[in-house]
Amino acid sequence: METALVLGATGGIGGEMVRQLLAAGWQVRALRRGELPSPRNDGIRWLRGDAMVRADVLAASEGCSVIVHAVNPPGYRDWDKLVLPMLDNTIAAAQRQGATIVLPGTVYNYGADAFPVLTEDAPQRPATRKGAIRVELEARLQSASAQGARVLIVRAGDFFGPHAGNSWFAQGLVKPGRPVRAIQYPGAAGVGHQWSYLPDVARTMVELLALRERLPPFARFHLAGHWDHDGRQMTDAIARVVAQATRRTPRVTAFPWWLMALAAPFVATLRELREMRYLWRTPVRMDNAKLLAVLGHEPHTPLDVAVKATLEGMGNLRA
Repeated sequence: METALVLGATGGIGGEMVRQLLAAGWQVRALRRGELPSPRNDGIRWLRGDAMVRADVLAASEGCSVIVHAVNPPGYRDWDKLVLPMLDNTIAAAQRQGATIVLPGTVYNYGADAFPVLTEDAPQRPATRKGAIRVELEARLQSASAQGARVLIVRAGDFFGPHAGNSWFAQGLVKPGRPVRAIQYPGAAGVGHQWSYLPDVARTMVELLALRERLPPFARFHLAGHWDHDGRQMTDAIARVVAQATRRTPRVTAFPWWLMALAAPFVATLRELREMRYLWRTPVRMDNAKLLAVLGHEPHTPLDVAVKATLEGMGNLRA
């Protein structure tokens, strides 16, 4: 059995990677700050440590053939201070172990010159501060792939899923734990948007890991996910699922960007989210031809099934 270290295992994509790796027969270690969970027979070996402390990452990665780098600064804050140092620690550990680094990619890397359809070799000229950091992050990974580490980057659209945590679905469209009376949509009318169901994303990563020895040392793949061509497919799916479960059809309203603008000067997380508004004003879609050429398919859960699982996991369909 191979062993993977997951950094960010309490987050959305990190937690889903833990579940998918275990299902595929991997041994899994997870690094966590603070108190560790009570021991339980779930197949995870929890270790106390901090992704910002290189010694912790080096010790946790001993004997691992894969390191999943799914850790992000909480609340989108302090990207300039935390993102690159955490990555450098992962790179150091991967080079020591000869391990493969798995990174969930973002569309922040790209600017308007690469839109509306993104391929893996599209130019990365971002328009935001976070985008510039993500470009530097991938540049460091590419350098590491020539110095003893292997790299697998899988780029997807906005996440949703039963355990997605910080996401536009859970923070914008609906509110976890509450009945869905209204759906707040952040996008402009008629503008397409790409969504990705977290279990599908993690399953794709695990399937690619099984082929990693046949991939280039630095490999990037894009997922097609769920393409909402007019901004109504996701909200309509939510409304259908809620109506089937509760016999009440929620209304769709516009996301209150104006309120975010008022609060942004006082709340760092809102400032960071507001910087990404351009992704809701223009269609951005990823081409998955390269993934299909390698895997032959893309794991894909039907939209209504994925939305129902997401709302159930978030506690939105309770009577």
